[in-house]
Amino acid sequence: MAKAAVKTKAAEASVERRPALGGRAVSAPGVKVEILPPAERISLRAPEASVAALSKALGVTLPAKPKTSEAKGGRTALWLGPDEWLVIDEASNDPLADCAKVSALHSAVGISHRNVAISVAGLAAEVTVNSGCPQDLSLEAFPVGAASRTILGKAEIVLLRTAKDTFRVECWRSFSDYVFTLLSEAASDAAN
Repeated sequence: MAKAAVKTKAAEASVERRPALGGRAVSAPGVKVEILPPAERISLRAPEASVAALSKALGVTLPAKPKTSEAKGGRTALWLGPDEWLVIDEASNDPLADCAKVSALHSAVGISHRNVAISVAGLAAEVTVNSGCPQDLSLEAFPVGAASRTILGKAEIVLLRTAKDTFRVECWRSFSDYVFTLLSEAASDAAN
C-alpha cells in the first residue's frame, strides 16, 4: 500500500497546470492579443470593518472606490463592488493562504482555475476592446488602474487597464475561446 502512495505522490508532483488557450497570440498592426501566464486569484468579500486586516495580510490595500485597483509586489486588488474584490497574484504567492490567517469576517474563494487572462496591448488596444465592450474606455473615463466588471460581446469579463495602451481581460475558462476569438477579430478590424 505504501508503494502505491509513493507512486501517486510522484505522479502528482509532475502534474503541471496549463492555461486554457495557452500560448495563443494574435498580432495585427497596432495591437497584440495574447493569453497571459497562469496566476493565483481569489474572489474576496468582506465588510468595511475587515478591510484593514485583509489589506495588511494581502500586502496590498483593498481599494474602496468604484472602478479602481491597487497593485504591489506582483499582487493586484480590483474593486468590483462595495464589499467585493478580485485579487490577482502574479508572483506565485497564495492570497487564499494569506486571507486564511485573518480572523476578521470575510469570505475568500480560490478561483485560479476558473479564470483566464488575456492581454490586449498596443496603440489600437482601446479600439479592439471597445469593439465588444460598451464602456467608454477613453483614457479620461477609464484611466490606468481603472477596473470594472463588464461585458465583452455576450461574455462577462473583468477589465483592468494596466497601462495607457494595455488592458487585462479576465474571463471564465468556459468563455475564453469566445472572448479570445472576438478580441482577435477586433484586432484585425482595428488594423484596417
